[in-house]
Amino acid sequence: MTKTIRWFLFSVLLLTLLPALAHAQSGLPDPAAIAGQNLRGHTHMFIAYFICWAMIFGWVVSIARRLGRVEKALNQ
Repeated sequence: MTKTIRWFLFSVLLLTLLPALAHAQSGLPDPAAIAGQNLRGHTHMFIAYFICWAMIFGWVVSIARRLGRVEKALNQ
């Protein structure tokens, strides 16, 4: 019974979101406007993304090193 209700609620949610998704996809931008853009003003965004990815990578490496120490301590 609960699985049926869950699928019903999922389908209702999906059907309510479909018109919004279809409306968001309507129309294409002007190709001339896209061709005239440059990325000079967005350099700070590339730097910010690089810093964020570097921090995430450092965090993952830190977790891996600490996990290795915990496993080594448990094996002794």
